[in-house]
Amino acid sequence: MSIKILLADDHHIIRQGIRALLEAQKDFEIVAEADDGRTAVKLVRQHNPDVIIMDVSMPELNGIDATRQILRETDKAKVIALSMYSDKRFIKGMLEAGASGYLLKNCVAAELISAIRSVMKGQKYLSPQILGEVVEGYLEHLSGNKAESDSPLSSREREIVQLVAEGKDSRQIAECLHISRKTVESHKRRIMEKLEIHSVAMLTKFAIRQGLTSVDD
Repeated sequence: MSIKILLADDHHIIRQGIRALLEAQKDFEIVAEADDGRTAVKLVRQHNPDVIIMDVSMPELNGIDATRQILRETDKAKVIALSMYSDKRFIKGMLEAGASGYLLKNCVAAELISAIRSVMKGQKYLSPQILGEVVEGYLEHLSGNKAESDSPLSSREREIVQLVAEGKDSRQIAECLHISRKTVESHKRRIMEKLEIHSVAMLTKFAIRQGLTSVDD
């Protein structure tokens, strides 16, 4: 039986490379590709993949929140983060969202293949390069220290913060999330109050610190 895989990355050339690599495996089948997190969530519903290769930093809905939404809806799929970031805020975010693996994009081909086969057996897979960050995060947890990446925001509020940071106005956000403009404005006011932030520039800085978006997007 083939392993059905969905690729989610906002760079077409990276998806092409991963597809070529994985399709060389006789039991791997690429069932869909997404170039943003929101599309990834929709395609998972349509194609019911076994494994999602998820970029962490994507437009409209980042990989952390996309993973959280996907795994709320299905306990079958396994998510493997494939990222250029080794920062612990991204690693912590993906693992807390339920990802089964985290690899860096400079990993060798054999490592990605091995990761897919490992998570399909119910195992976790982490790139050797990030183990130090994972251990450090675990020790922080044991010591009771609250990490910088902990957020007081709800899932919907995190989505809105990301979209604001990406330059979308209230009308565009309302269309993207299928809610009213008035609801968006209400969310934005509540977010500002919660975070004690009073400008879009400060909100953008918050989004970057939280890993909701990046300066490279």
